[in-house]
Amino acid sequence: MAAAQTVTVSSTTNKKDGIPIPGSEGSDQLIVRPLGAGQEVGRSCIMIHFKGKTLMLDCGIHPGKDGLDSLPFFDMVEPDSIDLLLVSHFHLDHSGALPYFLKRTNFRGRVFMTHATKAIYRWLLSDYVKVSNISADKMLYSDADLQNSMDRIETVNFHQETDVNGIKFSCYNAGHVLGACMFMIEIAGVKILYTGDFSRQEDRHLMAAEIPPVRPDVLITESTYGTHIHEKREDREARFTSTVHDIVNRGGRCLIPVFALGRAQELLLILDEYWSNHPELHDIPIYYASSLAKKCMSVYQTYINAMNDKIRRQIAISNPFVFKHISNLRGMEHFEDIGPSVVMASPGMMQSGLSRELFEGWCTEKRNGVIIAGYCVEGTLAKTIMSSPEEVTTMAGQKVPLNMQVDYISFSAHADYEQVSEFIRELYPPHVILVHGEANEMKRLKSAIVREYEDSTEYHIQVHNPKTTQAVELHFRGEKIAKVMGSLAKEKSSEGGQLSGILLKRNFNYHIIAPSDLSDYTDLAVSTVTQRQSISYNAPLSVLTHYLAQLSGDLQYIDAIDKPGLRIFGAIKIIHEPAHKMVTLEWKANAINDMYADAVMSVIVRVAGDIRERKGYMVPLKQQTGINPERVLRLLRDMFGHQCVNEDPKEITIDIEGRIATIDMNTLDIKSDDKSLHKMVTTAVQRLADALEPIRN
Repeated sequence: MAAAQTVTVSSTTNKKDGIPIPGSEGSDQLIVRPLGAGQEVGRSCIMIHFKGKTLMLDCGIHPGKDGLDSLPFFDMVEPDSIDLLLVSHFHLDHSGALPYFLKRTNFRGRVFMTHATKAIYRWLLSDYVKVSNISADKMLYSDADLQNSMDRIETVNFHQETDVNGIKFSCYNAGHVLGACMFMIEIAGVKILYTGDFSRQEDRHLMAAEIPPVRPDVLITESTYGTHIHEKREDREARFTSTVHDIVNRGGRCLIPVFALGRAQELLLILDEYWSNHPELHDIPIYYASSLAKKCMSVYQTYINAMNDKIRRQIAISNPFVFKHISNLRGMEHFEDIGPSVVMASPGMMQSGLSRELFEGWCTEKRNGVIIAGYCVEGTLAKTIMSSPEEVTTMAGQKVPLNMQVDYISFSAHADYEQVSEFIRELYPPHVILVHGEANEMKRLKSAIVREYEDSTEYHIQVHNPKTTQAVELHFRGEKIAKVMGSLAKEKSSEGGQLSGILLKRNFNYHIIAPSDLSDYTDLAVSTVTQRQSISYNAPLSVLTHYLAQLSGDLQYIDAIDKPGLRIFGAIKIIHEPAHKMVTLEWKANAINDMYADAVMSVIVRVAGDIRERKGYMVPLKQQTGINPERVLRLLRDMFGHQCVNEDPKEITIDIEGRIATIDMNTLDIKSDDKSLHKMVTTAVQRLADALEPIRN
């Protein structure tokens, strides 16, 4: 097989009123629209429309809202038009709405996440269903719905390229939590990188987020911490262990609200090591209070290879997730609240569950303390107590004083300003779209990035910070390259000159091949369509030959089953049937032959009309045949039906979708401004005249 060559091709666009439809295959417009996480943290759900492809990135809920209010704005999309749904990690604000979306909408696309994310997603959302402090009628889905969603989810490996209907994507490690990934997406040559939540800082068990080796055209990145800069890991850990030590040393209870998976495992590793190094604390218990604790640990022990080098080296000696000083606590009925203790309890923002129950029991005691160790969304109890209110409202609606110590020590594995800035500098994307950040933090980050590059003559970056449901519209224009394949490539190499072949498109790849190679490159079979058209003609063939010779010099006589005929242009066969007073045209259908056939038919119709005039067709019908014109009118009505709109026997009006033709019943003269209609009505009247001719003769 000959080597492939490439040529540039042009394509038509899908248009409405002459304008390319946004996001359609022919449009150059790429649309990014957050259905959640636009100038807010929570319900991450980003829609991308480009070249007729639609995909959804993440499908989360808002932790500070209940029921339907917590969902992304799904009503702004047609779920059945979505080709692909990619979930970056298992946190509720990125995956919590997925069972609802799969159960309650007509989405039929494919869903992908990493292996670890799928394993943890099942248990984390099951816990969410159990501990949600809302009525059954407000629940978005049941545990059965969650289990059914597992059958729809496909898994993908890091760095594996996957192609779904022309959308290519690969996963890169995002840090943040076990299994979290960034998605590099490519549609028609345009590359989009979605970070999800990411961290460029390695911690006790997770590696830092990777820098993808490919430069994206569009970067969609979190902006959770805006322009804030995290304190050094060593300083943060020292402050955390010191605060815990101080609380239990004075006989207090230390509550650490966490989500069952994620930062909890990092804090467990820190506390277990600190207790091992401080024998005086061995009598003070540490509890991991989550109904998922055992299952969580089994998942983490399964996916050791997805963690950093330190953990992988340590596993050869002992399992770092088998803790010496930490016990699992399945519920309050198993908890003896006697003396000082440390309890890590879910959920992390204390909206409900064990962490809320323990907080309400301990918040009035000054010796007790609570350490908020992660990012808190507006509207949650954890965010409220960070402003040190004098009292708080319990789940039962009572007001109680807040006397316990409240500390905020961020172990949130989100990128800070330095990490985001460095990430952009490494990749240098022309467009940056900020999501997953409170409005003020997002605006500060946008301003800082714009300032960083405003004086640069080499780098130009556009930064966008859309609100939820607000679209960012970008334009990407480029030439399309088609590979010349098979025998056509060989012919091009040897002869040069212009190409004539079939343009094939498979997703966004173009190929030009010879028709004979079609079956080699596709599943299509090659078929030939033969066209036939009969036209009234009552004259010798020699008359028609005279006129056709003026149309083309490529004209020859043929015999077709004892009937005389002609071949013109080497492609159009004309068979004369004098007994039936007509000629029949026959040709193989293609764009060129169809054009030739139209030209030949025009000549035949004109010649037949001239002959009729000479025979006296322009004489009034009454004088020719003695037939009342009303009979002709009836025949025309039979032929054109409701399109024959005039009752006047002297002149018939034909109205076909607003195109008008008139027939003078005295002369059969036809008038119309529409050439195609004039031709059609002329042919019809000529056939009618032929039908009347035997009566006339």
